[in-house]
Parts: sequence; structure tokens; C-alpha cells
Amino acid sequence: MIRIDMSEYMEKHSISRLVGSPPGYIGHDEGGQLTEAVRRKPYSVVLFDEVEKAHPDVFNILLQILDDGRLTDSKGRTVDFKNTVIIMTSNVGATSLKKQNVLGFSVAGDEEKEEYEKMKETIMEELKRTFRPEFLNRIDEVIVFHSLMEKQVKEIVEIMVEDLEKRMKKLNINIKVSDETIDYISNKGFDPVYGARPLERTITKMIEDQLAEEILKGSVSKDDNILIDFKEDKLVFKKEPIA
Repeated sequence: MIRIDMSEYMEKHSISRLVGSPPGYIGHDEGGQLTEAVRRKPYSVVLFDEVEKAHPDVFNILLQILDDGRLTDSKGRTVDFKNTVIIMTSNVGATSLKKQNVLGFSVAGDEEKEEYEKMKETIMEELKRTFRPEFLNRIDEVIVFHSLMEKQVKEIVEIMVEDLEKRMKKLNINIKVSDETIDYISNKGFDPVYGARPLERTITKMIEDQLAEEILKGSVSKDDNILIDFKEDKLVFKKEPIA
């Protein structure tokens, strides 16, 4: 996959980085970040992440890709995009949804379907206000994701916690996070606008930072077994006997 973070292309002068700097400018020999990547790997998935953050002139480049299936770089070479799959992500409409209070954990049955249709309608209206018609008309499909359910958020936390446990094990520190802690982080870290993205920051703040403090204080050292539990509205770090 070729991932392009569109927040790096908010300024007009940054657009040249996609197709390469003009002759005589620094970086001309390196080629464009987009064109060079596709030229080397023409059978790729190209992800434009948070496309709404890009400078308006970037969409002229995207229009050419979506319409003609090709792009000319700064060296005059034609790069073929016909064998690529173009995916664009966007948070357009998230703020409006928050104001309408239609985001959060999903519900079941007819109520869930009604909520989803309302959410989709809001997002489509925001897309029309944000992007030019000729751009939207060249997109084959607009997919509006369902809100995360509580079970799915918990599964995401479990994956992140498992990764943390593996990283700590490499430091010869064994940690075990209780189910109560996972439930607490799932509810604390889930954001109705940004979904599961803040969960990682919550785990860093509530577990990793506190664990680092315990290590600095000498309360936790190598070969320790630590249980991270949630008791009386706070996280507690308990040292357990070595088996």
C-alpha cells in the first residue's frame, strides 16, 4: 500500500512534492512522492488519508488521476495509475454529527438502521459542501462506516493491550491487564467524533506513563509480574509473586 498523508499537503508550495520539484529546484532528481511510488509499484493500493485537509490545488491532480488514469511527473514521464486502486479517507461531517448527537456506540435493530441512514445523509450533505461536484462525480463509491459498537471498541483495546504486554516482555517485565481495566479504557478512550483513534493515547497516558513512573521510582523492576487493575475509580499496579 502507498499511503499519502494529505495533512502534509495543506500549503500550495507543498503540492510539487507529489509529482516532483521543477527542474533546477532541490529534490528534482528524487521524483515525486506519489508518482515515483506508483512508477515503481504500478499494481498498488494508493491511500490518500484525510483528503479534505489537502490544498484545493491538490484536487486538480486527483481529478487527472481519476479521469485519465495517468499523471505526468516533473521529469515529463507519464505514470500509469490504471492498475491502482484509489482509496480516500475523510472525517468530513464528524463535527456536524457530534452536534446532532448521532454518534456513539451503535444500538441494535431498526433503531440502528435509522441512526445509520441519518448519519449517512448528514455526511453526504457535508461532502457536497466540501468537495467540488466534478471531484465527487469521479468517485465510484462513497462508503460511510457504521459507528463502532461497544464490543468492537473493547476488541481494539485488547489488541493494543496485547501489543503493550509484548513490548514490556522484551524488557523482562510481565504485565497483565485486568478485564475491568480494559472495560474502563474502552469507555474512557472512545471518542464519539474520532472513534477509536484516541484509545492509543488513553492507554499511553493511563498505563504506559504510570508504568514508567513506577519503574523510575524503583517500584517495578526486571522480572516483576505486574497486575494492572481498576479499583475504586482508579488504576492500581499490583506486584504479584513470580510463579
